[in-house]
Amino acid sequence: MTTIIFYQKPGCATNARQMQALNAAGHNVIAKDISQQPWCEDELRSFFGDTPVASWFNRAAGRVKSGEINPDTCDAASAIALMLAYPLLIRRPLIDADGARCAGCDREPALSLLAGSTRNDLQGCSREGTGAQCPGT
Repeated sequence: MTTIIFYQKPGCATNARQMQALNAAGHNVIAKDISQQPWCEDELRSFFGDTPVASWFNRAAGRVKSGEINPDTCDAASAIALMLAYPLLIRRPLIDADGARCAGCDREPALSLLAGSTRNDLQGCSREGTGAQCPGT
C-alpha cells in the first residue's frame, strides 16, 4: 500500500472520484486542500515534470474559461507566478506518492497507482457540459 498525498479542491466531484479509485486500488489517500497549501515555486514546479506549460493549468478554472488567462501563451515562470497567486488555476489533483509527483490522474505515477482501475472518467470535470458551475473555480 502506498500513501498518497492528494491535493484537491474540497467538494470537487471529480477529485472525489479520483480519491475513491485510489482507495479502491488499495492506497492510503491523505487529502489536502490545494488552495490552503503554502506553495513555493520549486515545490509546485516539481509536480509538472517535463510536461508542457499549458498542461499545468486547470482548464475549468474561471479565469481560464473567461479568457482572462490563456495557458497556451504562458511561459513556465509566468504560469507558476499565476498559480501561486491563484491556486485554483493549478491542474488537479496534485499527487505525491512517496516523492513521485504529478498533476492530474492521466500521467505517472497516477497511472501506475490506478493500475487495474476500470474507470476511464477520472480526469475530466464531471460538471463539464452540464452548465453547472463549481464554486470558486
